[in-house]
Amino acid sequence: MEISLEKQTIRRITWRIVPFIMLLYFIAYIDRVNMGFASLTMNKDLGLTASMMGFGAGIFFWGYFLFEVPSNIMLHKVGARVWIARVMITWGIVSACMAFVESPSSFYILRFLLGASEAGFFPGIILYLSYWFPARHSAGVVALFMAAAPISTALGSPISAGLLEFDGVMGLHGWQWLFILESLPAVLLGIVVFFYMTDRPVQATWLKNDERAWLVAEMNQEAASKNTGSPHNFLRGLFDPRVLALSLVYFGTSAGLYTLGIWAPQIINQLGVSSMQIGFLNAIPPSVSVIAMILWSRHSDFTGERIWHVIIACLFAAAGLVLAGNTEGMIGLIAALTVVNIGISCAKPPLWSLPTTFLSGAAAASGIAIINSIGNLGGLAGPMMIGWIKSSTGSYKGGLYFVAGLLVVSALTTFWLSRKDTRWH
Repeated sequence: MEISLEKQTIRRITWRIVPFIMLLYFIAYIDRVNMGFASLTMNKDLGLTASMMGFGAGIFFWGYFLFEVPSNIMLHKVGARVWIARVMITWGIVSACMAFVESPSSFYILRFLLGASEAGFFPGIILYLSYWFPARHSAGVVALFMAAAPISTALGSPISAGLLEFDGVMGLHGWQWLFILESLPAVLLGIVVFFYMTDRPVQATWLKNDERAWLVAEMNQEAASKNTGSPHNFLRGLFDPRVLALSLVYFGTSAGLYTLGIWAPQIINQLGVSSMQIGFLNAIPPSVSVIAMILWSRHSDFTGERIWHVIIACLFAAAGLVLAGNTEGMIGLIAALTVVNIGISCAKPPLWSLPTTFLSGAAAASGIAIINSIGNLGGLAGPMMIGWIKSSTGSYKGGLYFVAGLLVVSALTTFWLSRKDTRWH
């Protein structure tokens, strides 16, 4: 009877929460990486070089880095309903302003402000899920949430490419229409969040009484089991060495993710195809990776194993980047990018299942934010180094090798971390 109640409750909260947060992340990820398509025409209009574009892509993460921890602590204090609504409305407004950049400096400023505005969204959702789902269900649920990123690339690529065809409508460039129209859903959904989200299980009137009672008791018991005598305040999350190690692991995976998001359209563009063809070709790798990520994460939940699920995925992605740097034909390049997408996507859900095994409360809020803020600096390092190396050498190969090296470091760090915490063996 207890198992039946658990399955029934998990199913109900999954259907209530997960599709909605997937939609939010879908919009968030499009707003983060749509400049990859905008740059196909925006660079010429604004006089941006490859290194300038790489720096502008990466400076987004400085805003993230500076405001991530305070944002997540605010979410823990005031609740996800209010704070996620604030985050989405703010970033939607800033993203729309990207349509009116006139120079490299205004481009850099708005990219920084976009990162500052969106800071707290991703770690806030990870923290929010830890309030609702027991740890044994975490990888599968996080995988469903994170599937929105590759789905947004798969669906958003043709859409973004199509919006570039609006060039000249009402006197605006196609890339300006791209930023304006793709920012509107963030503002509208931010309003919906305020009325739809429920902060904590105890407030979930949409659950049956026995379901709510089971969930509250289960999550309270899980939180108590993490208390080993150390205070679960925000300072513990800031200075726990395992948090810093996981930040380094996430650094490599973020470098890989945003290398794909920002540079894949440009890399495919070398094949001499049209913008619309780039959009459809760029949709193939993430479409395959969604299926792989969900199956990989379910296997991680079924076995209870996290470490090797992260290590193998990171090494797989690194191998794909090396292949991408040594492939010139269309089929080979898309196949290599598919390997990278699969590896990056599969590494993240089991990785995000690790911090909530030893952190709860305010420590979880700050710890998850630290992992995401430091780790996302990989989104600065990867795209920026690729842009700099491309400007210096005329080739993407060296930059792809650099990001592959970061992913190998992520794999080695994960292995080292597993030796330090026996619960992850």
